[in-house]
Amino acid sequence: MHLRLFSGMPHLNPMDELGNLISLFPEGDGFIKAAEHIPAALTPEPYKRLLVHDRHMTIAMEEFHGSPVVVKVLSRKLEGNIYSRNILLNRSEDGAVVQFAVMRFDLNMVLPAVRDEILSERTPLGRILINYNVFRHVDLGAIFRIAVGPVFAQLCGSSIGEVTYGRLATIFCNERPAVDLLEVAAPIAI
Repeated sequence: MHLRLFSGMPHLNPMDELGNLISLFPEGDGFIKAAEHIPAALTPEPYKRLLVHDRHMTIAMEEFHGSPVVVKVLSRKLEGNIYSRNILLNRSEDGAVVQFAVMRFDLNMVLPAVRDEILSERTPLGRILINYNVFRHVDLGAIFRIAVGPVFAQLCGSSIGEVTYGRLATIFCNERPAVDLLEVAAPIAI
């Protein structure tokens, strides 16, 4: 399987890449009812602060919610060295869902210890890369206005069709594209 990274490939349509990541898992369609690609500058607060940056979402979510986050892996697959999973990030203090995400990671881009920690599924990806001091940067690809689908609505206690925002991003490890990400914030009462 060839890793199709969004970043650095301007001919890829953001809506197509969103579809590619969501379709990695059969239940993917239940997370997003509808999505619209929007300019990053039009992202409303507090979603702009959460999504329009080049940092790890783990850090952004922890700062915004004032709580460490824990990862809950919903589905995973490993095809050769390509590891994909869809996850929830939950606040550690009360278990509230703060984010849904899908990642596709080329594990060839990291050392075996980092690979093992990722595959253990105990720690959010951003925290692992920070803890192992992996030389990395996050490249923001696209921002979406999203209507929450039935699966995500049930998991985060919102209504089907409620509006939230998400992003596509690529994480480069040691200056090479390693991870494709779709990260969707749980709806926030404004």
